[in-house]
Amino acid sequence: MTELFRGVGVALVTLFDEGGRADAAATGALAGDLAGRGMRAVLACGTTGEAQVLSDAERAEIIEAVRSAVPPGVPVLAGTGAATTQRAVELTTGAVGAGADAVLAWPPPGCADLQEYFAAIAAAADQHAVLAYHIPWVSAPGVPVADLENLPVAGVKDSSGDPDRLLDEIVNYSGATYVGSSALLALAGPTGAAGAILALANLEPERCSAAFAGDGSAQLGLAEAHLAVRHGGPPALKRLLAAARGLSAVSRPS
Repeated sequence: MTELFRGVGVALVTLFDEGGRADAAATGALAGDLAGRGMRAVLACGTTGEAQVLSDAERAEIIEAVRSAVPPGVPVLAGTGAATTQRAVELTTGAVGAGADAVLAWPPPGCADLQEYFAAIAAAADQHAVLAYHIPWVSAPGVPVADLENLPVAGVKDSSGDPDRLLDEIVNYSGATYVGSSALLALAGPTGAAGAILALANLEPERCSAAFAGDGSAQLGLAEAHLAVRHGGPPALKRLLAAARGLSAVSRPS
């Protein structure tokens, strides 16, 4: 299948105002700025975007704002993974209707039939690309590498942080592999991953791109922020963004 994009994309935060309301305009402005700084794709309403606390109307508004803010050549992905197939289909239909170019979906925890699940999403996506999302702490056990080849997906985002699994994907899976861990960029890029979709790219887009290109010093320079975000999730990332750029640090309780 044709790769959705090559290089580094951002798993976008969702910005909330001081009253806890989703700020689609500010979120879109951040996406536009990051695209201007070299991000090759933008993922809206993913796990970094705190999608679990967004209403369907808020998701649509954010996707629309992001799609309007970034150039046409930069694909906008939307997170549509869910605990049931029916809910994932609803989210996928809504995302495509709001202007997403592709969707990223984790399967229900313990999913017994990945083929059926992703086939339903692919049908709802209506010829838009689908990426499988391997994120085992959200959706255990995730998506086994051996199953990827038989799924109706264009590629996989792997946020496990497991270098052995990453190499398995690159060597044994013919679809596009996008690394989701900013700890593995200097491994992923030089060994043939198609790209990366990163939370840390909200804060360090240029350094993430340099690390993916094989710059070991850039990879090391990401370490402190990577570890903070790895342990603290979106709230920690938002605190770093607030300190660096004055953006809102507000998160909603999940």
